[in-house]
Amino acid sequence: MLYGLYYITGTLAHFLLVLLEPLVKLIVPGWDIEQRLGNYSGIDRTDQRPLIWIHAASVGEVQAACALIPALMAVPCGCRFFLTTTSRQGREIARSRLSSAVRCELAPLDTAPAVTRGLQRVGPSLYICLETELWPMMLIRIQQAGIPGLLLNGRMSERSLSRYLLLRKTMASLLDGFSGYAVISRRDAERYKRLGVPENRIQVCGNMKYDLQTADLLELRRKYQEILGPGTGKVFICGSTRSGEEQLLLPVYRRLQAECTGSIWIIAPRHLERLPEIENLLDRSGLEYTLFSSCLKQGQSRDVIVVDCMGCLTELYAVGDYNFCGGSLVDKGGHNIMEPISRHRPVYFGPFMKDFQDGVDLVLSAGAGFQVEDAAELADLLSAQSKDDFPYHQACRAAAELADRQQGAVHCQVDMVMHRLSVSACP
Repeated sequence: MLYGLYYITGTLAHFLLVLLEPLVKLIVPGWDIEQRLGNYSGIDRTDQRPLIWIHAASVGEVQAACALIPALMAVPCGCRFFLTTTSRQGREIARSRLSSAVRCELAPLDTAPAVTRGLQRVGPSLYICLETELWPMMLIRIQQAGIPGLLLNGRMSERSLSRYLLLRKTMASLLDGFSGYAVISRRDAERYKRLGVPENRIQVCGNMKYDLQTADLLELRRKYQEILGPGTGKVFICGSTRSGEEQLLLPVYRRLQAECTGSIWIIAPRHLERLPEIENLLDRSGLEYTLFSSCLKQGQSRDVIVVDCMGCLTELYAVGDYNFCGGSLVDKGGHNIMEPISRHRPVYFGPFMKDFQDGVDLVLSAGAGFQVEDAAELADLLSAQSKDDFPYHQACRAAAELADRQQGAVHCQVDMVMHRLSVSACP
C-alpha cells in the first residue's frame, strides 16, 4: 500500500512537472529539469564497456566518490563512470575534482517515469549508492531491471534506524536490491542486519574518505597560512555549524581573542542559506568579518571569516589550531568528527553527537579529541590549552596515529565492485 501511494504521488508530480516544464525553466533556470526527469543525452549505448552509475547525494558523499573512482580507474577496470548528485553544489564539486572522463549530472527525481527513463538512457551495468541515500523507486527499478546494486561506505545512525524500523518489511524489500554492503563500522552492520539485510552480504570496511590522496599536509597548511597571513594568535575553526550555534560560540572566540591576540575565527555553516543569519549576528555583535571567497582572492583582511563556499572545510581543518565540529552544542546529532582527525588535528565537540557515536568512541578512546558539555566548558578548555599546550600536542599525535589506522577502506570496496562486475559478466 505504501509503495502504491508513493508510486501514484510521484507519477502525478512527474507529469505535473512535465506539463509545467517551460515555466519551471523560466522560474528556476539552474534546476536542470531535463536531468531531474531522467532525460540524459549524449551517452554512447554502443560502447560495450561496463558503465557504473554512482550516486553521491551531496558534498560529503562526493568526497567518498573522489576516493573510489580514481581507485577503480587505477585497477584498471575498463569501466565508464556516470555520477549523480542530489544537489547542484555536489555536482559542481564533483566536476571540479574528478576526471573529465567521469560524467557528473543531477540525479533523477525518485518517480517511476524519471527513474525508468534515466536507467534506460544511462544503461548501467552496476548501480552504486554511497552512504545512506536510499531512494525507494530507484531501488525497486534496479531490481526489476536486473541491475546489480552495491551500497558502499554505508552508515546508519540510530535515529535513522528508529525511523526505518517502523517500516521494517518495506525497508527489507527495498534493501534487497543491494547484493553487497560495505559499511563503515560494526554498529552500522548491526543496524542494517536489524532491517533484514543478510549478514553474508555485509562487510565492515571503514570509511574510504580517509583514503583520499590530497596534497601533503605541510603543503596544505602552508597554502592556507599564506591566505590567512602571519597571525600570532590561534585559528579557531567551527565547521558544519547549525542554527543558534554561532551565538553560543561567540563568547568562546571573544575569550580566545582576549587571551591570544590576533586569533582568527572561521565559521563554516552546514547550510549556506544560513549566511544572512550569521552575518546579522556578527553585525549585531560589532565584529568585522570577511567572506572566505574574498580571502581566496585578496587574502585575509579580518579576524572573523565566514565560509561561503562548499567543499573546502576538510582542507581548511589542516590550518586550524582548534577545530570544533558543529551540530553538537545544539541538539542536531553532530557531524563527522573524523574530518579534522584526517588532517592530524584533534577535534572538539559538544554533547549532542548521537548520530556519530561510533566516531566519538573512536576519537575519545584514542585521546584524539575533546568532548565538552557546553560552550563555557569549551572556552575553559581552549584557554587552558593555549597556556599549557602539552595536552594539545599529545592529542595531535594521537589524531595522526588514528588517521593512519583508518586508511585502507577504499581497497576493500574496490574489491567488492570488481567481484560484483565479474559475477555480473558471467553467463
